[in-house]
Amino acid sequence: MSGSYRPGTPCWTDLMVPDQQAALDFYRDLFGWQGEIGPAEQGGYSVCTLKGQPVAGIMKAMNPDGTVPDPLPPAAWTTYLATDDADAVATASTAAGGNTVMPVMDVMNLGRMAVLADPTGAAYGVWQAGTFPGAGIVNEPGAMIWNELATTDTKAAAAYYEAVLPVGTAPSEIPGTEEYGYTELKVNDRAVGGIMGLDQHPEGTPPHWMVYFDVDDADSVQAAAERAGATVLAPAFDMPVGRMAVLADPQGAVFAVIKTSDAPQQPDPS
Repeated sequence: MSGSYRPGTPCWTDLMVPDQQAALDFYRDLFGWQGEIGPAEQGGYSVCTLKGQPVAGIMKAMNPDGTVPDPLPPAAWTTYLATDDADAVATASTAAGGNTVMPVMDVMNLGRMAVLADPTGAAYGVWQAGTFPGAGIVNEPGAMIWNELATTDTKAAAAYYEAVLPVGTAPSEIPGTEEYGYTELKVNDRAVGGIMGLDQHPEGTPPHWMVYFDVDDADSVQAAAERAGATVLAPAFDMPVGRMAVLADPQGAVFAVIKTSDAPQQPDPS
């Protein structure tokens, strides 16, 4: 990835956990990432790299003043959507019924960000790039390839994101997803993410954004993750676009891995 991301496109993902070093070790062994705990003036934030390019962040759960939250929040991955104006998105979010989790703030000269929640309760970030545009590698093994919102109300969620960002939504054109009412999030008519109902998830699952990482072999990554203490939430299974598994890392953060199909997807001749 070179240059900036178009507004509305997922551009970064990061993980907040109680034990930062344990997370760095787990994802290094699983995906081949390199990373270390950052300087204190940056809150220890770790920018993990693959082939020398940034792919994801890992940080220790803490309050803005540097103290440890009590109780600790659950470990979770956050999806960040690109924007040209984080303040405008935050204002539009409030007007559209969203909530502010973390107000707009500058991250040195790297960019400007906020963490928001849509009206159904799913949290996400927005990133206004400064010197740091976001992930330097996407759509290849070890890197982010897809981001998906699971929500209690797909129509309300679609209307919200269309109101706060320059995105469109449309029924999915992904083969095999029609029966689930899957919705594509589009930027310039290109699908950049998905929206699905929580009815496809275990009862009690809250609305959330989930990040997918590309892998060479979903089964072997699932096995390696399980050996390292992860929990398998959905064992590797085939779908029209590839083979995927849903995992929770040893600290409970949920993510998906997918080996995309090498074969071109042909339309149904009927």
